[in-house]
Amino acid sequence: MTPARGDHAARRLEVSEAVWRVLSSRGFGGLTLRAVAAEMGASTGLLTHYFPNKRALVAYALDELDRRSLDRPRRNAPVDGTPLPPAGLPRLRAALLDILPLDEAAEAGNRIWVGSWDASLADPDLAAAHAVRYARAREMLAEHVEAAQRLGELPDRLAPAELAAGAQAFVLGLVVQALLAPSAYPPERQTDLLDAYLAGLAATPADRGTS
Repeated sequence: MTPARGDHAARRLEVSEAVWRVLSSRGFGGLTLRAVAAEMGASTGLLTHYFPNKRALVAYALDELDRRSLDRPRRNAPVDGTPLPPAGLPRLRAALLDILPLDEAAEAGNRIWVGSWDASLADPDLAAAHAVRYARAREMLAEHVEAAQRLGELPDRLAPAELAAGAQAFVLGLVVQALLAPSAYPPERQTDLLDAYLAGLAATPADRGTS
């Protein structure tokens, strides 16, 4: 039965929450129309009003995950009167820390993101959407890199976009290591590794050759 027009927004929110719960508990491998319907206590027939097939459901789940990631509290957008980190390297560091699984919420989100890679690699359209998301994140990181270069905190021997690409690759690799071996990569070690990486970026060529 198709939901009444007045119920559409509320029903869509209900679907969104059910998709999120299935993702959190079962990952992308367990995301099916049947699983979401069961989570809602509804029929799969109701869900076909929103998702005609599994691919549409996965695309929606990725958009929902993206939205929740953007809405999550950020170190670069503090609340309750907490001051922003200074522009430049501190703000770049804060943006990279926001990617790492340093708490339960960030770990859950990262597990879902990493789980989504398999589905995206098998579908060109989903892969393209993922590429856009990561490009958007690199653009934001590049702005912080450029500010750090202007302030003399990072050398300008490489373009901001190149340094941002390297920083993103580093933290995504660290995310995978932390998810696969959490006891070997607790939050403190993740932070220390990131700080060592940034210190390496900040070192001039002469500094690198100093014993």
